[in-house]
Amino acid sequence: MEKRALLAFILSFMVLIGWSLLFAPKGNIPEKKKILKKTTKKELRPVFLEKEKEIIVDTPLYRIRFSNIGPSIKQIQLKKYYRTAEKESGWVKLIPLEDIRPITLGIDLEEKRPLVYKANRDFLKITSKERTLEFRADTEDFSILKLFRFYPDSYKIDVKVEVSNLKKEKKEGAFFVKLKTVMLDHKKIKGYSHLGLVSFIKGELKKIKLKEGERKVFSGDVKWLAYETKYFISAVITNTEGILHAKRFKKGILMAYYKGGDFSLPPMGKISRSFILYLGPKEINVLKNIGYQLESVVNFGWTDFIAKPILYLLRFFYKYLHNYGLAIILLSVLIKLIFWPLSKKSYESMKEMQRIQPLIERIREKYKDDRERMNRELLNLYRTYKVNPFSGCLPIIIQIPVFFALYRVLCDAIELRHAPFILWINDLSAPDRLFRFPFQIPFMEPPYGIPMLTLLMGATMYIQQKMSPQPGDPSQAKIMMLLPLVFTVMFINFPSGLVLYWLVNNILSIFQQYMTQKDR
Repeated sequence: MEKRALLAFILSFMVLIGWSLLFAPKGNIPEKKKILKKTTKKELRPVFLEKEKEIIVDTPLYRIRFSNIGPSIKQIQLKKYYRTAEKESGWVKLIPLEDIRPITLGIDLEEKRPLVYKANRDFLKITSKERTLEFRADTEDFSILKLFRFYPDSYKIDVKVEVSNLKKEKKEGAFFVKLKTVMLDHKKIKGYSHLGLVSFIKGELKKIKLKEGERKVFSGDVKWLAYETKYFISAVITNTEGILHAKRFKKGILMAYYKGGDFSLPPMGKISRSFILYLGPKEINVLKNIGYQLESVVNFGWTDFIAKPILYLLRFFYKYLHNYGLAIILLSVLIKLIFWPLSKKSYESMKEMQRIQPLIERIREKYKDDRERMNRELLNLYRTYKVNPFSGCLPIIIQIPVFFALYRVLCDAIELRHAPFILWINDLSAPDRLFRFPFQIPFMEPPYGIPMLTLLMGATMYIQQKMSPQPGDPSQAKIMMLLPLVFTVMFINFPSGLVLYWLVNNILSIFQQYMTQKDR
């Protein structure tokens, strides 16, 4: 039975290892010029007879470049976030390829082609109070006014579309929202992080996963639709009944088209419709302030019920410590205290198992030809000495969901993105590398260097293993001693924040084992 317990212990971690090697997210992959060349072919660019004009809006949080055709948003740069941990890398850009002329993010009246608008200014600076940018266009049938209202302390943009009927007969039309973007390196996307279209439909978060050429249609109450990356979101809040069409084209081009219902304008009549844009980070408190369940986009899958409390705890600790590395250490201590009684009982049970190992071997030898009798005698032995052969594995098995939840938080939560700790660790969401090498290292993903924190973690795991009671079977003992090496190799590509958690957990476990042995 103890062999089965050991097998369950090893298999649990083999699942973890296999998952990490096959499905672990690769992190942010830098944009490459060769991809730009592939995705900016002429067939993607519509021809406009009118001359395009750019309008720039600058706020303390972001800078937007509008095109007067549509009007559409050509680019959004977020001033509080950088492409890498170094500020010299430049601001994050939400639109990966601005050269794709179809409306990347736009709100328009349904027509055969985008209109050319006149803006009331070429440049708008937002400093201490909100201001409005106006776009106007006239056709034979309609006069269209679009108002974009910006705020100095928010990523929210209020949008109002006003349509006037210029004819003396009734006119038909429809409001719609179109989101169009490109998934760079879309063939390399792995793991749980979702990159693509997402919407909140009928009270439920819907991650719209599409194969090339696939199209999906949704209807009902569409609160919002968006394009999300690991850390950022470009969302349009509609909050109405309508129909949403989503399609994926070649080269990773995605389009979401939302039609919120037709309207009928009486002669010389007027109608208006309001929307909200959110162009910014997937920070849960910021999204909550926007409303409309936009914060539901921060989702950690099946670990969400554990990951969300962990995220809130980290944020709470950071409020006082001002360092997410210290917050992770404090979280590690808290989790260890929660599992302390269970771990202590496990160590005691493992020690008892080692003590009665000669008796176990004697029973096996005596009843080797009668397995049913052997199992019965072993159970009686465990009852006599009040030993549970599975208790040694139980604490680790219970902590596996916590480990997965931590992985999701440290990989996907924007709070940990580029968060520094100490010394060489300047990004807790990335693997630690003490030095950078120009050559490749087996099993290591770039950048290449010395995974010092990971090596320390492996060393503490080895010490912990040496302090633990060893199995009676020498072959089992050798397998157990290999685990620190396996974990070290596995963890070299994990976020340094996760490695830090495991390192602290190992140190606390060593201390607990020492105290348990001392008490006995």
